[in-house]
This record gives sequence, structure tokens and C-alpha cells, in this order.
Amino acid sequence: MDFHEIVDPLEKQKIVREILESLPEWFGIVESREEYIRDSSELPCFGAFNGKRSGGFVCLKETGKDTVELHVIGVFKEYHRQGIGRKLFSLAKNYAESKGYSFMQVKTVKMGTFDEYDKTNLFYISLGFKEFDL
Repeated sequence: MDFHEIVDPLEKQKIVREILESLPEWFGIVESREEYIRDSSELPCFGAFNGKRSGGFVCLKETGKDTVELHVIGVFKEYHRQGIGRKLFSLAKNYAESKGYSFMQVKTVKMGTFDEYDKTNLFYISLGFKEFDL
């Protein structure tokens, strides 16, 4: 896999749409999914590519002068558990640090609500995120 920033707004939306639509367990609410797709065109996004085919992406969103949110991340299921999400996070974290952000957050569903989200939460915990709200 090749990893790099996605610059073109239309390419961002195309990649985000393709991947999020393939992950209905996490992105099944159409309105929310469409909002992520719209937002992606204006946000810093990084992608994983197998040749010309996208394998995953991550987008960041500024939430304050010193804070950034891991706004949305998605990896095709066929690439899960291969370190792609971790590498995408690393790129996003390095970018955030280079821009002077001192805090990164991610918003997700509370542990124990859905099995699929519990797996996602364990991934975030493995990246160093902590539970903020109960």
C-alpha cells in the first residue's frame, strides 16, 4: 500500500463515498454518511492505495485553535486488521502535529452499545485515545 494526502476535493468525495457505502455496519445512516462525504472535500484527508484502487482513508477536522478531530476513518473490510488504519492514523497525527495542534479527539459510540463499535473503540484505545465522556 502507498499512503499519501488526498488533495483533490472530488477525489476525496469519491473515495470516502466508495468506502463508507461498503461499511453499512458503521455508516448505515444515510444522512450521516452523506455529511461525511460532503465534509471530506474541505478537510485534510489521507489515503491508502493499492495501485490506483483506494483501500482506506482518514479525514481530520479542526475543532478549536489547538484541537483537531479524527472526523472519519474507513478501510475496506478486505483490508481490515492489516495495519492500514493504524498507518492512516499515524499520517493524520503527524499532519496535526505539524500544524500545531496539541490535542486530537475522536467521537464514537459508547463501549457496550454495539459489537462492531466495540471493536472500533478497542482500535481507538490501541492508538492511545481515552474515554472522555461517560
